[in-house]
Amino acid sequence: MASEVRATVASSWASNTGNHVPSGVRKKASLGAVALAVLMLAACNDKNAYVPPPPPQVFVAPPVQKPVQRYLEFTGNTAAVNSVDLEARVQGFLETINYKDGALVKKDTLLFGIQRDQYQAQLDLQKAELASAQATQANAQIEYNRQAQLGRQDFASQRAIDDAKTNLDKAIAQIAADQANIQLATITLGYTQVTAPFDGIVTRHLVDVGALVGYSGPTKLATIVQVDPIYTYFTVSEQIVLQIKAELARLGRNLTEIHNVPVEIGLQDQSDFPYRGTIDYIAPQVDPSTGTLEVRGVFPNENLSLIPGLFVRVRIPVGQPIDALLVDDTAIGRNQLGSYVLVVDANGVVQQRQVTTGRLEGQLRVIEKGIDPGDKVIINGVQRAVPGNKVNPQVGTMAAATPAASPAAATASPPSASAPAPAAAPAPTKP
Repeated sequence: MASEVRATVASSWASNTGNHVPSGVRKKASLGAVALAVLMLAACNDKNAYVPPPPPQVFVAPPVQKPVQRYLEFTGNTAAVNSVDLEARVQGFLETINYKDGALVKKDTLLFGIQRDQYQAQLDLQKAELASAQATQANAQIEYNRQAQLGRQDFASQRAIDDAKTNLDKAIAQIAADQANIQLATITLGYTQVTAPFDGIVTRHLVDVGALVGYSGPTKLATIVQVDPIYTYFTVSEQIVLQIKAELARLGRNLTEIHNVPVEIGLQDQSDFPYRGTIDYIAPQVDPSTGTLEVRGVFPNENLSLIPGLFVRVRIPVGQPIDALLVDDTAIGRNQLGSYVLVVDANGVVQQRQVTTGRLEGQLRVIEKGIDPGDKVIINGVQRAVPGNKVNPQVGTMAAATPAASPAAATASPPSASAPAPAAAPAPTKP
């Protein structure tokens, strides 16, 4: 490089001397060329040095410590407490439909009216036959009394007395038969009015007014469904059943003694479990084909926010609340090994910790295993943190956790203030 500079200076000097330029100008030009050469030579002697960038800035915060209720979670389906097909049990023309499709009706509300004329006539006929039998019975009673009196006076044979007694007994029996026929006719007449057997919602009518029903057997007219309260059915695996049985045995109890345990459900479009009820049925045996035990919960549904057939998420509180560590759900990453969080050690170096996560509490996720209370978890700037590299940690704050409601504190329909809160199910022992 220096030789090239000297050559450039020499060439410039030669070119200047070869031209007829005034001596003062040539002198200034020569001095400028020399100065430029000196600067270029000085620059060639400098050495380039790499300056590393500063560590990236991240925000860290310790895990939140708070009591958390443990839950067993399942999936299930809602079902109606009662669902009955409304059928026409007698033959006749459908005369009236006394409800609006999908209406909520009360028990004994008239829903359908079937032609009554012939059944009313049959009832009237049976009443007339009863009156005739009663008249016959009165006459037979008089005749029997007469023959009995004559027999005591030896004016009537014993055969005449026996015949009079037989006729009286037949008349009494005929009265009983006619009374039974009246009851049957009354019942049959009642079948012409189809009423609601309980409070519920009636589906659309399946037969129109004027149609002949009941001509070849019962005709389905509609269905009534009781949805307040409402059931939820779900299944528990055999392994969990055995764990719960072992824990109950330790407490001196059995499966039949864990009724009224609180249970919560949530719909597919809900992140929480807003509907709360109690367990009212546990199957007495495990289904050998599936290895599961059927369990049923009952839930108040006064505002009809739940309908039968919905897929729901189910959870049951177990044991007592335990102290747990929670971190921002956004601070948790996932890889092929599972979930992890990034923490900063005392030297400012990023470390990756594999963790076992639990349920979501508001914006915080329960961490069951993998971190300590004093760890500095990266909650912001995770993208700039690389495990093994240094960072510039700044103090941040975890998101506020939503206060955990008591398992029996809220219901889909508020319970009575005097009703005692049911106890949680015993925690299953870990194998």
